[in-house]
Amino acid sequence: MRTVAATIEAELSRTLDEPVKLTGAGRTDMGVHASGQVVSFTTARSFPFERLAIALNSALPSDVSVRDVAIVAPAFSARFSARERTYVYAIYNRPDRSALLAERAYHVYRALDLARMREAASALVGEHDFRSFCATIPDNGITVRTVRELEIEQRGAFVRIRISADGFLHRMVRTIVGTLVECANGRREPGAVRAMLEARERAAAGLTAPPHGLYLAGVKYVDGYDSYTEPATFAWAP
Repeated sequence: MRTVAATIEAELSRTLDEPVKLTGAGRTDMGVHASGQVVSFTTARSFPFERLAIALNSALPSDVSVRDVAIVAPAFSARFSARERTYVYAIYNRPDRSALLAERAYHVYRALDLARMREAASALVGEHDFRSFCATIPDNGITVRTVRELEIEQRGAFVRIRISADGFLHRMVRTIVGTLVECANGRREPGAVRAMLEARERAAAGLTAPPHGLYLAGVKYVDGYDSYTEPATFAWAP
């Protein structure tokens, strides 16, 4: 199975003439996109690193690109040094579907009530046990996370959902989005979200939204660096 990490690893290994293993700031399911992913690796090779992004982009396939490269402290880890991650989810909310957005946004043909969606979302902000919104429990069994921001806005034909947290569980964002959609279209009541959290059972929450609307948009670090990049999908808003 082709992955972004494996694709970049292969090209880095060729460029540096040694095996390279990447550590990513966040894992993404098949079909999920990333506009602000961060990866780290170590190498013993000497290379003009200010030109590494150019060298990689000249060889990587068209659907994978590197925006910037920096030398960091030896203890830095793209994953474990991260303090906050931000995901953006794109919903294309029109009766007619878009062929151009088929793999870039979740098409919901019925009009969504954003007031109901925001009411439901308000219950998810803060520190909660998100076990009901988790597909696979982590090995350590800890399912408490702190959602610092959950923003919902209309952008033309899109509903844009932006969520930032200190960490995310497996398919947590997609399950949150699916639940908010069900609240917005009347299948569930916004006030039921608190009971979903308290249930601590996956069956209590809503559907899992498809992967192709989800973007890992940014990662923040203790030194203040933020990789956030708005997904280009919203530039196509009709």
